[in-house]
Amino acid sequence: MSLSPDTRQRIETLLQTHRVVLFMKGEPAAPQCGFSAKAVGILGDLGVEYAHVDVLSDAEIREGIKTYGDWPTIPQLYIGGELVGGSDIVEQMANSGELHAALGLPKPDRTPPQVRLTPSAVKMLRQALDDAGGEVVIQLQIDPRFRTRLQLAPRNPAAIVTEVDGIPLQFDLAGARRAEGLSIDWADDDRGRGLVIENPNAPAPVRALSPIDAEARTRAGSLTLVDVRPAEERALAAVPLPYLHLDEGIARIRELPTDTPLAFLCHHGNRSQEAAEHFRELGYREVYNVEGGIEAWAEAVDPSIPRY
Repeated sequence: MSLSPDTRQRIETLLQTHRVVLFMKGEPAAPQCGFSAKAVGILGDLGVEYAHVDVLSDAEIREGIKTYGDWPTIPQLYIGGELVGGSDIVEQMANSGELHAALGLPKPDRTPPQVRLTPSAVKMLRQALDDAGGEVVIQLQIDPRFRTRLQLAPRNPAAIVTEVDGIPLQFDLAGARRAEGLSIDWADDDRGRGLVIENPNAPAPVRALSPIDAEARTRAGSLTLVDVRPAEERALAAVPLPYLHLDEGIARIRELPTDTPLAFLCHHGNRSQEAAEHFRELGYREVYNVEGGIEAWAEAVDPSIPRY
């Protein structure tokens, strides 16, 4: 495919205006593919500022950038006007420290994390390694939402490895920092049967908050209330307090620092629970769900709020 002069000029203007540009599917707050999410997560871990272009909303750029850099897939990361590559290359460079150098950042901390394995976990993991045979290790992947995946994998020379009671545990660079203080147990009790992973770095679980407490804290200014219902529902019944909503998406809330206390509200408490879980996974450390929603608020706090 040939690249039109207008499209080439648009791309070059972007690259000249911004030192770091990520061409991706979706936006950083809501990536629309796993590869874009991976690239966003890596740049987020590095704390680097970058411009982004949603190629799904711009077909001309979507096809043009593939021709411009002679690279067939999305995402694509550019630094200083030069193509770095897609998410796999970005990940490899992040793990090796090359990406830090390209961005002018200090060398990464490659200190192996301190991890605790219970005797029962050591037994089960050693058995898994023995059964697999060959040069394999236990690989732990911990994504930005602290979801942890554990599997057998070949030893990666670029990875960070810590050994606990003879069990080799392998991490990528970001995962190693998220794993500091991690504990792994083997359970066969009321928790179920399998490995139980506890991570002290993960955001706290979503907590239930009564309408009375939510009202008091919102009035005191120590809580940000978010009503997740659409505008037509809020028109039927709404709290007479300042609150945010999701009519234009989550971008406005994502601008808030992750230590901002957030409480989510809906009709009965189900949709708000889902929204609260989403923001907890995004790294917000104090997240609540208002129990019973606007119905419970009307009953416990303000009887003048209509029921619907």
